[in-house]
Amino acid sequence: MASLFYFLTFLASVVLSLIYLFEWHKHFEVNITIIFTLIPIANLGYLFAWNAKNVESYILATKIIYIGGCFLIFFINMCVFRLCGVNVKRWVRTMLFLICLLIYVSVLTIGYFPIFYKKLFFQRNGDKLIIAKTYGPMHTVFYIVIGAFFLCGIFVLIHALVNKRQISNTVIQLLLLPEALSIIGYLGSNVIAKHMDFAPLIYNFAQITFLLIIRRMSLYNIDDTVVDSMVQTGDTGYISIDFKHIYLGSNETAKDIIPELRELRVDQSIDYTEALKDNISHWIRHFENDSDVTKNLYVKRDPENEENDQIYSVNINYLYTGAKKKGYQIFLEDDTKNQKYIALMDKYNEELEDEVQEKTNRIIEMHNNLILSMAVVVESRDNSTGGHVKRTSDGVKILMHEIMKDNKFNLSEEFCKDIIKAAPMHDLGKIAVDDAILRKPGRFTDEEFEKMKMHAAEGAKIVHEILKDTDDESFKVIAENVAHYHHERIDGSGYPEGLKGDDIPLEARIMAIADVYDALVSKRVYKESMPFDKADAIIMEGMGKQFDKKLEEYYVKARPKLEEYYSNNT
Repeated sequence: MASLFYFLTFLASVVLSLIYLFEWHKHFEVNITIIFTLIPIANLGYLFAWNAKNVESYILATKIIYIGGCFLIFFINMCVFRLCGVNVKRWVRTMLFLICLLIYVSVLTIGYFPIFYKKLFFQRNGDKLIIAKTYGPMHTVFYIVIGAFFLCGIFVLIHALVNKRQISNTVIQLLLLPEALSIIGYLGSNVIAKHMDFAPLIYNFAQITFLLIIRRMSLYNIDDTVVDSMVQTGDTGYISIDFKHIYLGSNETAKDIIPELRELRVDQSIDYTEALKDNISHWIRHFENDSDVTKNLYVKRDPENEENDQIYSVNINYLYTGAKKKGYQIFLEDDTKNQKYIALMDKYNEELEDEVQEKTNRIIEMHNNLILSMAVVVESRDNSTGGHVKRTSDGVKILMHEIMKDNKFNLSEEFCKDIIKAAPMHDLGKIAVDDAILRKPGRFTDEEFEKMKMHAAEGAKIVHEILKDTDDESFKVIAENVAHYHHERIDGSGYPEGLKGDDIPLEARIMAIADVYDALVSKRVYKESMPFDKADAIIMEGMGKQFDKKLEEYYVKARPKLEEYYSNNT
């Protein structure tokens, strides 16, 4: 009867271990795997011990039993610590294992030295087995170590049950059973004598408990279940590359997305694979240069129909084994719908921006034409022969072209465009001057000239009102300055403010040269046009007095183009 009991418990332990093997997953706690390995060994020892024919075979069976006896409590506790989130330092784990190993070494001395057993009496009478033992000092150490392990395990489980919210209470409660069953098994395994030792049966119950634990544990391990679910669905491709750019492997989804992976051998460098240089190698190089660049896009082209192109989002991160970085992990997910939607929205926004820009340009053009029309209207009241507005604008453009060649003034392209656009507005203030003065064919009296000088300040007010709602603040300032200060002189004798030197805005200093040059070489009702050389002499004489000396070199360079322009337009 006892022999059948030990055989059945051994058989049950093997079957339960096979069930565990069937359920096994690479993410299972390694300590549980060792437990399922040790229990059948220990139960086999019990079977051999009961069927031993002599003391030598019994001692050998006892040594097999203690493989489980010495090490099971260690691995059960390590499992408890891991599942309860208690981090046991490596040196502590090593020390505890060495203690268990030391005890087992003392077990191996049975029959040779009185360290674990001092004496052992063995007698078999048919089916009856009589065993008597006298324990040595290491057996006492064995019980002390078992008790210490048990108390630590119970303490950790109770602490986790009370304080750990991220650990399943069901798993913790189930873990209490192996701890309790183990200690019961140890306390009940004194000798195999008249009565059967129930330790093998208790081990079977411990196995059943751990099978229940792994089922619950696999559900609560979010990292593993998420990864497994993603792999099983087949929507995400995975590629692993080490730090030397050696290909470690990929799943089928990745091979479907990048067919060249099917031709790539594991342990082959991706750097020497031409087909992967523009994708995998490219992504990894970018990640190595800047680990913040973790996202890319990969387009799988359909040679027959562009509409069927597939777009994948590519995410790169480090490949970890435990807490150590070992390489790179590439994730590929189908992002076609999202990317096509983004492309559609970009196209729509681009078209909308183009349409808005086109309408804005029309408004700006209308605005500029309106200003130009006002300038022409004002000009028609003047005593010039017409064309002054256009000619001075072109004169400013010619001067600006020369100024920008070396750009010693550090002018922006925007400034240059704005001053050319503002030039027609320089005389808008003349609309406030009386016709009798404005159209007088001869020289002004002092009183008339004072009234005439008012057009500069009035022009600035008019420009300010016209442009007060514009978003282009830079243009507004330049246009006001051109209207307000184009009659100021470098020596301070100009009007309306009598500004001097660099206090006069640069745009007004440039406008002054173009304005005076046009007045000299153009025909008016009260005078004929002046020859270029004579006009040039007057301009050059005014450098440093009326005009900015720093602009002289640009005027000199622009003079041939100015003369050519006026020869063709007057």
